Amino acid sequence: MNFSQELGPVRMRRVALVAPSQAVRDMLIEASEAGVVQLDDPPTGLPSGTTVTDSDELAARVSSAVRHRGAAAVAGWCPEPELAGLTGRLAAVGAAVVPLPAPAGVDPPTLLSARRPLRRAFAPLVGVYGVVPYRDLDPTVPAGIAYVVMFGMMFGDAGHGLLVMAAAALLASRRVHRLARFASLWPFVAGAGAAATFFGVLYGEFFGPTGVLPVVWLSPLDSPLPLLGAGVAVGATLLALAHAVGAVNRWREGGARVALYSATGIAGAALFLGLAVVGAGLVLRWHVLAWGGGAVAAVGVILSVIGSFTESGGGAVGATAAGIGVFDLVVRLGSNLVSFARLAAFGMTHGALGWVVWSGTVAAAHAGVAGPVLAVAVFVLGNAIAFALEALVAGVQALRLEFYELFSHLFTGTGKPFVPWRIRIEAQEGSSC
Repeated sequence: MNFSQELGPVRMRRVALVAPSQAVRDMLIEASEAGVVQLDDPPTGLPSGTTVTDSDELAARVSSAVRHRGAAAVAGWCPEPELAGLTGRLAAVGAAVVPLPAPAGVDPPTLLSARRPLRRAFAPLVGVYGVVPYRDLDPTVPAGIAYVVMFGMMFGDAGHGLLVMAAAALLASRRVHRLARFASLWPFVAGAGAAATFFGVLYGEFFGPTGVLPVVWLSPLDSPLPLLGAGVAVGATLLALAHAVGAVNRWREGGARVALYSATGIAGAALFLGLAVVGAGLVLRWHVLAWGGGAVAAVGVILSVIGSFTESGGGAVGATAAGIGVFDLVVRLGSNLVSFARLAAFGMTHGALGWVVWSGTVAAAHAGVAGPVLAVAVFVLGNAIAFALEALVAGVQALRLEFYELFSHLFTGTGKPFVPWRIRIEAQEGSSC
């Protein structure tokens, strides 16, 4: 499919497929073969749990079509870029596509463009969390980049990173039949490996502290506090971006009012930005900066209070809800930021395991005549265990940060997936409608 690429999901149009009553079946079969229409669910009239065959479903669609003066119609959704092609196909059987206004209060189904390899590779990351709401921005590529950066910071070893990149090359080659279905994920895997290699170079880690690489930035075990600060700084940057996208999403979902007062909108973004500026002002001892940040944070608190108070109906109940809401917002912002300290914590854990393996290798090398052989065994086996364990831990922790700390600011709910209507049935000439 040649879907347009937008910031958000592919634009959908509400349509009616219209044909003469005697051609409804042919129209539906043609629409199924086109594979670009999601039809509304028809009433089947069958008990719950009944197995419905393609023939049964086609018959239900035909019988549920709206009929008037010799014409029949069924409604559904179609990606806007596919309207012209669908119109041409249906014209061949005497049918037409009629645009309809979207029903009030009903969001179209979501279809994310899979045209670019990078977006296709990162799509499962967002898909596991849920379907992106139709009105929201598509976070697939930025979320994937954030994931690989966090993974690399926790899995920082150039040797291990190169192994991950080799696995990506194997996926891309499709030489292993059992892994062929995962071939489209190779850019994701390659990105994770490249990030791990990059941080490994910064840490001076190559299958542990072997001395093959010099420490370019810092050693995780020797400089835990600077690494901790870097992890929190990375988290603050990602949270700021998540707040900004969240504010845009609230605007697209409900307009200026929702965006302004929502805790995941401008109110929450202002509070986060203000507190961050206050912190920067205190560290740099710029009192003007700290006071300015305090003013921005106060605006965020006021907006959040107004939003909570209004949403709760006002009065004593509204005031209580507003107070609890502001307290919860501040606590969540703090916990969100502190959670990113795990980028440093697990980076140090990976460094510690590498140090243990390398220390064991050095000790084994001096164990008599069999020392070299024993050292190789310890090095290979130890790195295999460290690689498997830390890849799993870093992968899970990066996913946890993505879902709980970032996606919670992007989305307030999930959307409905676009599922094209398809049946497997051969058209039969002279079929009754």
